[in-house]
Amino acid sequence: MKRFALVGAAGFVAPRHMKAIRDTDSELVAALDRSDNVGVMDSYFPSAHFFVEFERFDRHLDKLRRGGSGVDYLTVCSPNYLHDSHVRFGLRSDADVVCEKPLVLNPWNIDAISEIELATGRKVSCILQLRVHPAIVALRESVQARIAKGEGPFDVDLTYITSRGRWYHTSWKGDLQKSGGLATNIGIHFFDMLLWIFGPLKESRVHRADPTTGAGVLHLENARVRWFLSIDPRTLPENATGRTYRSITVAGQEVEFSEGFTDLHTVSYREILAGRGFPAEETRRSIEIAHAIRTAAIAPTDEEAHPFCKSGTS
Repeated sequence: MKRFALVGAAGFVAPRHMKAIRDTDSELVAALDRSDNVGVMDSYFPSAHFFVEFERFDRHLDKLRRGGSGVDYLTVCSPNYLHDSHVRFGLRSDADVVCEKPLVLNPWNIDAISEIELATGRKVSCILQLRVHPAIVALRESVQARIAKGEGPFDVDLTYITSRGRWYHTSWKGDLQKSGGLATNIGIHFFDMLLWIFGPLKESRVHRADPTTGAGVLHLENARVRWFLSIDPRTLPENATGRTYRSITVAGQEVEFSEGFTDLHTVSYREILAGRGFPAEETRRSIEIAHAIRTAAIAPTDEEAHPFCKSGTS
């Protein structure tokens, strides 16, 4: 049985990690969060020690380590801008690390993490859950087969609208310096998926970038991707049901992947525990894209812009 500690127990994604730890017959022995609103732990690990101060959490893990019962893994679910620090803390605490997206906000931070991995002999595994989604795996296999036959590049449209209220802009998620903006906070898994399927980036243009909506075009090795990300409910198309709209089309064909998200973290943990996790370097290209989008000048809307930019939907 592997022993885990968790940083960021009160966040939105933390219960998925708690479930994955439980479902892989592992144990959560300690958790940290500035907020004490962590009653969800009772559903998974009611006996886990809980801390609201990092220093006491650090002391507890160090005491366990010196006593010969240290944790095997530190899971990082803290706000995006703290991932870098908490990952390095985990490695220096003689633990492997599981990190939620994004691993870091800036590509060069990966280099420092890699150096610490080498120095400590410990490793980081990143949650890239779309890479284990059955529909996305099937799509990649299909695209690779078509590329082998000489098809492509493909026209791809990515649209992801997930409505958020006013709280979002007050929280760290609405702070560009802390979250990395929409491209990082809600888009980076999709960018990673597209790179994994269609190959590396050749060119990027940004047509829109504001606190609620982003849009642009990516020219990848085997695809032209028009992307649109938004947290503004006013951008929802008329055919949307609920407050979220997710669509990916490849060569005009809709990719159905709305189901199957429930257990992707558990699948990811099983792969990590089997030694098949995604290492830090695997995140570099998507982090480079998100960083480039965050720092790009806005290009005029042109014929390659996402339809939502041209139609007035947004």
